[in-house]
Amino acid sequence: MLGNWLYIGIFALVALMMPALTIFIAGILSPKRPDPIKNSTYECGVETVGPNWTQIKIQYYVFALVFLIFDVEAVLLFPWAVAYQLLPLYAIIEGVLFLLILVVGFLYAWRKGALEWF
Repeated sequence: MLGNWLYIGIFALVALMMPALTIFIAGILSPKRPDPIKNSTYECGVETVGPNWTQIKIQYYVFALVFLIFDVEAVLLFPWAVAYQLLPLYAIIEGVLFLLILVVGFLYAWRKGALEWF
C-alpha cells in the first residue's frame, strides 16, 4: 500500500520540480543587459503615445471568458455527437442534461448582459 503512495509522491514531486527547474535555469542562462529601449512599452510594432496605463472595460474579458467556456463545451460535445448511435440511454440523458446546463448558463449570461459588446 505504501509503495503505491510512494509513486504518487514521486510523481507529484517531479511535477512540482520541473517548472521550478526550468524557470531557475532560464533565469541563470538569460541575458541581463537592460537598457531604456528594452524596458520601454512595446505593442504591435507601434510606439506608445501618452501614458502607458489605460483602463480596459471588464466587459471585454467577460465576453471572452463566456466565449471560451462555450467553445470548450462544444469540443466536449463533439465525441458525444459522433458516437450518438452507439450510446446507451443513460449517456444520452447525461448529454441532454449537459446541454440543459449549457442553455441555463447561456440564458444567465444573456440576462446579465455579458454578451453585449458595447
